[in-house]
Amino acid sequence: MEFLKSGIKTVLGGTEPGQQPSAAETVEKLVDRVYSSTLLEDRRDACRALKALSRKYRIEVGAQGMPPLVQVLQNDGQDAEIISYALDTLCNVVTSEEFDEEADNPTVSVNVGEQFTEMFIKTPEHVTLVMGYLDEYDFRVRRAAIQLITSLISNKTRELQDLVLVSPMGVSKLMDLLTDSREVIRNDVLLLLIELTKGNSNIQKIVAFENAFDRLFEIVREEGCSDGGIVVEDCLILLLNLLKNNSSNQQFFKEGSYIQRLAPMFELAQDTEELGWSPQKVSNFHCLLQVVRALVTPSNQQVVVSACQRVMQKSRLLHALCEILMSSGVPADILTETINAVAEVVRGDRDNQDELGRVMAPSSPPRPAIVVLLMSMINEKQLLALRCAVLYCFECFLYRNADGQRAVVQTLLPSSTSDVSALSTGQLLCTGLFSTDALANWFSAVALMHTLVENVALKEELLRVLLATPGGQRPITLLEQCSNLMQQERYRLQSKVGLLMLLSLWLAHCPGAVKALLETQGTMAYLTAQLCSNEHDEREFLVQGMCAFLMGLCIQFNDNSLPGQKREDISQLIIKRIGQESFCSKLAEVSRHEAYSRACKQAQIRAKSAGELLLDYEYCKLYKGLEALIAKLVSGFDVDGIELTELTLSSEASALVSQYKGIIRGMDAQIQTLQQSSKELESENAKLKEKLNEEQTLKAQLSDQNTLLKAQLGATGQVNVQSQGQAAETPAATEEELNAARYQANMYFAENIRLTKELETLRQQLSAEKQRADAAQESLVATQKDQEDLLELLADQEAKLTRFEQATTTTSTTSLSAANPNQVPGEAPVATFPLDESPIPSGTASR
Repeated sequence: MEFLKSGIKTVLGGTEPGQQPSAAETVEKLVDRVYSSTLLEDRRDACRALKALSRKYRIEVGAQGMPPLVQVLQNDGQDAEIISYALDTLCNVVTSEEFDEEADNPTVSVNVGEQFTEMFIKTPEHVTLVMGYLDEYDFRVRRAAIQLITSLISNKTRELQDLVLVSPMGVSKLMDLLTDSREVIRNDVLLLLIELTKGNSNIQKIVAFENAFDRLFEIVREEGCSDGGIVVEDCLILLLNLLKNNSSNQQFFKEGSYIQRLAPMFELAQDTEELGWSPQKVSNFHCLLQVVRALVTPSNQQVVVSACQRVMQKSRLLHALCEILMSSGVPADILTETINAVAEVVRGDRDNQDELGRVMAPSSPPRPAIVVLLMSMINEKQLLALRCAVLYCFECFLYRNADGQRAVVQTLLPSSTSDVSALSTGQLLCTGLFSTDALANWFSAVALMHTLVENVALKEELLRVLLATPGGQRPITLLEQCSNLMQQERYRLQSKVGLLMLLSLWLAHCPGAVKALLETQGTMAYLTAQLCSNEHDEREFLVQGMCAFLMGLCIQFNDNSLPGQKREDISQLIIKRIGQESFCSKLAEVSRHEAYSRACKQAQIRAKSAGELLLDYEYCKLYKGLEALIAKLVSGFDVDGIELTELTLSSEASALVSQYKGIIRGMDAQIQTLQQSSKELESENAKLKEKLNEEQTLKAQLSDQNTLLKAQLGATGQVNVQSQGQAAETPAATEEELNAARYQANMYFAENIRLTKELETLRQQLSAEKQRADAAQESLVATQKDQEDLLELLADQEAKLTRFEQATTTTSTTSLSAANPNQVPGEAPVATFPLDESPIPSGTASR
């Protein structure tokens, strides 16, 4: 520190005894020296002093020293030392990091670096000026320029990204620095590119097409792949920035065969279990798994996801992930992320799903990997993140996999060939469903729900599942047991939410399941009691909304086969016991809950605590599609079963409307009659056309036969003439054959004439029928026009009724004012009506 003070005294000169200059005065003198000194050495010394002061007196140096430092960058580019001092000083001023020297300075605010960054980039040429020094090979200059740009991007990311894009060859210069032989420069450039590529697809594309993937893989290989240091992690983070939410780069990555280069990095060495996982290897592996998920996440374009999934299966990357899944000694967070990665690699791809289904765990006896994962899911001792990952993997395994769904349901059905002692997916799900752990109940209910998604046939099959009861009583169905558990008071709220989701998805589009639930004793009474209760807890509101949705499904998909439980009966129960407004209000509670908005965002389940696990993505999708339909269905009836959309008018208006409605109904009946007649005429016309075609075909055949007979007759005559001299003994037989041929020809001629007449008759009938059809069509058009005119007349009459009502109201008010001369000024008049009359409300006529 004494050396620093002596250096500053050398630059500024001695001070008078007893006077200690303040930091602002010192900085001011140094700034003046930078401005006014003609010697390069003096300016260099002043910049060195400003750099030394910038860590402790950042505000003073930044406020006064930024313009002279920029001037140094503009004018003294030939001297590397002064340029490095100027760049380092600017970097200290704009950095967001807090220095130890300024920890006790109360004037330094938290975002002082961001404020100085905003001042610096207000002139875009400043950034271009600093970018120009990236071409300087000198270590001090190049590294200082990189660090200054990194600090600027960290503080003002969007603005700097735009400035770098317009800078000539800006991104290309940065990519060239990745090949710098000095590792410090290369590593700093990696950090700069990580900040630069955040959230900007254009820069991501430029960086990717500047051969970034090849260079990053080369650095990762040189540093030791997943066993490497922090540089490997930086490369993978940059790779993740380039691929995340960028379909162009994802396609380029897939077509460039870079997925095949990822696969070997997931192969674990033989001694990994013995040596253990270092913290850096855990970080590297975590980044590798995130890169894989960035390629196949469900939010990507489906075409890109499917292509990447196929490549991952062929390159044995999926196989390597499954090997990690079944390995021992893998850290919990790596195992969790691996399960999530496997889930998204197999989601919606049948080949990958089948490969996962064939994976066997190295246990005794060997079990399928799916069974082992489900065992972890229902184990309450496992970490919450791991259990959520297993559920997500099971959901992805069943996504658009009808065979996988059927296999799970088959394990619940009785079978003579199955091994009773062997654990199956169905048995594990039932174990979790009936467990005392509320979280296991929720996980199992959601998993079982996903076996029924978009598969109505399996919903019918699941109704056949029977459960044994203690005491040798009759077995009960799985649906009945779920309903009984839902009604128990000791069952926790989270468990009830899981069962309500399972039952709702089970009943949707399955009348058989609706009938089975309505036959279960006490179910409708429980749902009604839940909706009638006035709970003020937010979670209880959610349960009430889900109960309302379940009751609405019992109306929507009811086949009316149960007496007393038909759609109208349940609607009347809602109207009389709950109330339509109350029902619709509680039905909407589901969409108002924060768990709904959280679950709707993505299929993957994310929760920081067990209490956040309430709603599932598939249930929210079902609710979103049917909520409005159920609310409209319930709101369409009143106590007497009359639709509430009908208008209640006065007697005169009702008579007029009824009259017009009668006319419209008559016209509708006439239109339907004419349409039916038109259809019959069209059908008859088609039959006549078909018959006409048959007659024409027959006529052509007869004509051909007639021509052939004529030819045969002529040939027979010639033969007879030639054979008169040779065969005199057979004239009688030849004459007989000739007469028979002539008779047959005459018959054909007569038939031909008859068919011609019949054909002409059919043509006349067809013409007449066409005329009748045209007349019917004209009558139909005229009737429709008359109906439209009547509708317009009805609307005019309704408008007149409304005006008459308004005029009557005004007249009544005026009469009352005249009849009450003693009314207090300013007091509003009160309209009075006879007991047998009422004002006529306005309404809208509906056809």
